[in-house]
Amino acid sequence: MRLNAYRIMWILVFFDLPTETKADRKRYAQFRKFMLKNGFAMFQFSIYVRHCASRENAEVHIQRVKKNLPEYGHVGILCITDKQFGQIEIFQGKKPAPPRPVPQQLELF
Repeated sequence: MRLNAYRIMWILVFFDLPTETKADRKRYAQFRKFMLKNGFAMFQFSIYVRHCASRENAEVHIQRVKKNLPEYGHVGILCITDKQFGQIEIFQGKKPAPPRPVPQQLELF
């Protein structure tokens, strides 16, 4: 077993999908609803995050996203540690933004 096998992880999914036509907007909405249904929270427009208890758990959710990729557009997936995510600096204009609440996730062992 690897030492980092149970490290808490964050998955960030970035997407830029077409919205020119009614069909495009429907696909965009379907992907967004899929993300929310699968435990992701909106971080910014078209950036969604999910907290995972381990790298293995993160891989399960990454594979789900990959299986549900929209036909058009760009999607990026980034997995980072809890420590890395905790070092993020967020600004609203030039002033630091108040900290966002961390999404709650029930973990059963």
